[in-house]
Amino acid sequence: MRQERKVALLALEDGSLFWGNSIGSAGETFGELVFNTSMSGYQEVLTDPSYFGQIVVMTYPEIGIYGVNAADVESDAVQVAGYVVHRAVHIPFNQKATLAFPEYLRQAGVVALDGIDTRALTRHLRTHGAMRGGIAVAEDRAGLDPEALVARVRQTPTISGRDLAQHVTSRGFSPRDRAGERPHIVLVDAGHKNGMLRNLSACGAAVTVVPYDAQPAAVLALDPDGVLISNGPGDPEPLASAVVLIRALLKARVPVAGICLGHQLLGLALGGRTYKMQFGHRGVNHPVKDLESGSILITSQNHGFGVDPTSLGIAWMPLDAAFEPADPTVSLPDVASTSTTMAEQLPSAPLVGVSPEGFGAVEVTHLSLNDGTVEGLKLRDCPAFSVQFHPEASPGPHDARGFFSQFLALVTAHTASGSSSAKGIDHA
Repeated sequence: MRQERKVALLALEDGSLFWGNSIGSAGETFGELVFNTSMSGYQEVLTDPSYFGQIVVMTYPEIGIYGVNAADVESDAVQVAGYVVHRAVHIPFNQKATLAFPEYLRQAGVVALDGIDTRALTRHLRTHGAMRGGIAVAEDRAGLDPEALVARVRQTPTISGRDLAQHVTSRGFSPRDRAGERPHIVLVDAGHKNGMLRNLSACGAAVTVVPYDAQPAAVLALDPDGVLISNGPGDPEPLASAVVLIRALLKARVPVAGICLGHQLLGLALGGRTYKMQFGHRGVNHPVKDLESGSILITSQNHGFGVDPTSLGIAWMPLDAAFEPADPTVSLPDVASTSTTMAEQLPSAPLVGVSPEGFGAVEVTHLSLNDGTVEGLKLRDCPAFSVQFHPEASPGPHDARGFFSQFLALVTAHTASGSSSAKGIDHA
């Protein structure tokens, strides 16, 4: 049953105000304001641990048409700090639905609103960058003080420099499944999605989940055949313990793969640098080029930080407006004026650098066709590779799902021979 609508106000740190209607819980909430361009998958967005600490704006104008159900969650709780849509659908139209979208928000205690121009808000964030925001709910406009809300938004911490993974990681080690002779994969949990477990299982792996700050000796004592570094929220740089763990795994020549935050953490472990993007990549329609095979992948993405290729000695300049190369002495190609599309600006030769931490040659395997962001790395001298996008995406494109079979093939080859090298993603 549709409830009486309360007034809600979204305030941004630059003083911008958006009045709407409450569709979730009462109260107020604060977080980094970001946008997602997906047309579906709102329940997966809500339960994705990578969104912890963020207020998510959905650009698609109508959200909630198919309701929610227990099967489409990516974690055991709603993770977003708040939610913003143009129009919420209050009656679900799908036989799988067990609950209406707004009721789901209320039961989860999520402060959310609709009734605003989300595309105007998205253009504002694209122009000025992701920024802090807050949502407050009251019976009517008289119960809300816009200036006071803006002031509270400005007092909240930024997302940079904060360890958000500690709020979503697993506590302790999960029991190891020792059935059969399946490859044993350790999943280092910085905020993993359920889809990763499903895909590893589908590839025949037995999985043990450990916290992102697990001690290297404890992880190596599990005798893993391979280690996957998961996605997760926020800035990778404060996760120093995860970087120490990855370096120990590389030195022990354990096969390593990383997804999203795991990709950024691998970049840091190699001695590289990460940077905060202007507004990041969030959606299920991001084109990426596999530089090894030449194929184009449509990918699901959710990140606000990227790996700086110049910090690894790679001569490439992403077009993100916030990017500043760590090494200005690296000779960079002019990718701004010679052509009109990113596809025409992609390099003709391999992009190869070297790990400042002594792990050998580092090669870029994937680049974004939107802005040239580094979307994949591999080591030539160690069994390790990573991708910035989400190959486990559901719903969303399955173009990159071969990542998991690639990883298991690397693990199997390494186990059999004692050495291996990461190959390009198999898209068959």
